[in-house]
Amino acid sequence: MTILANKTLKMGVTLCAALAVSTAFAQAPVVDANGGSELEQRIVVLERIVKSRTEMQHRLQTQLDNMQMEVDQLRGAVEVNTNELQKVLERQRELYLEIDKRVEALKQSGALQSSAMPSAGVDPGSVSSTSSPTPAQALTPQAGEDEAYENAVNLILKSREYDKAIPAFQSFISRFPNSGYAPNAHYWLGQLLFNKQQWSEASEQFNIVANRFTDSTKRPDALLKLGVIAERTGDSSSARQLFQQVVNEYPDSSAKRLAESRLNNL
Repeated sequence: MTILANKTLKMGVTLCAALAVSTAFAQAPVVDANGGSELEQRIVVLERIVKSRTEMQHRLQTQLDNMQMEVDQLRGAVEVNTNELQKVLERQRELYLEIDKRVEALKQSGALQSSAMPSAGVDPGSVSSTSSPTPAQALTPQAGEDEAYENAVNLILKSREYDKAIPAFQSFISRFPNSGYAPNAHYWLGQLLFNKQQWSEASEQFNIVANRFTDSTKRPDALLKLGVIAERTGDSSSARQLFQQVVNEYPDSSAKRLAESRLNNL
C-alpha cells in the first residue's frame, strides 16, 4: 500500500513538473534563429515603411517646388513677351496716327496753295498784297505741334532717354492741350511715370485718357494700367473692377487678354 502511494505521489509530482514546464514554454516570447523577437521585427519593418514614405513625400514636395518655380518663370517670360508685343503694337499705332496727321497736313497745305493762286485778269501784285498769310505761315502752329510731339516720342523710341521724355511730354501737353496727339501724350507720360513706380502721378495721366478721351485707342490700355497700379498698391477690389471693365468694354483688344490673365491671378 505504501509502495503504491509512493508511486502515485511520484507520478503526481512528475505531472505537475510537466505542466509547469509547458506553461513556461507557452508564456515565453517566440524567438527566431537570430535571437530577435517577432514584435521587434514588426517594429523594424514599420519604421522602414514610415521612413520610406517620409523620404518619398520629401522628394515629391521638392519636385512640386521645382515645378512651381518653373511655372513662375514661364509666367514671367510670358508677361515680358506680352508687354514687349504690346509696346510694338503701341508703336505701330503711334506711327499710323502720325502718318494720318501728316497726310492731313499735306492736304491742307495743297488746298491753301490752290486758294492762294492768282485768278485770270487779276494783278498778281494786288493779290499778293491783299492775300492771307502764306501756307508756311498758316501751318506754323501745326508744324510746331507735330515737331514737339515727334521729338518727345523719339526720346522714347530712338534715343531711349526716358528721363528727358517726361518733361518733353509735359511741355507738349501744356502747349497743346487740345491736340489730336493729346491722348497719346498723356498715355506716354503715364507709362514713363509708371516705369518709375510713381503710381499716383501715373494714375493721374491714365485717368485723363480713360475719362476725357473716351474714343481714344489708348483707353483700354489706360484702364489696364490703372488696374495694374491698383493691384500693385494693394487695392485688389479696384483692380478686379478695372480689369473686368476692360474685358467687358473691349472684348477684341489685346488689353482684354492681359486683363483676363491678371483677373485669374487675383
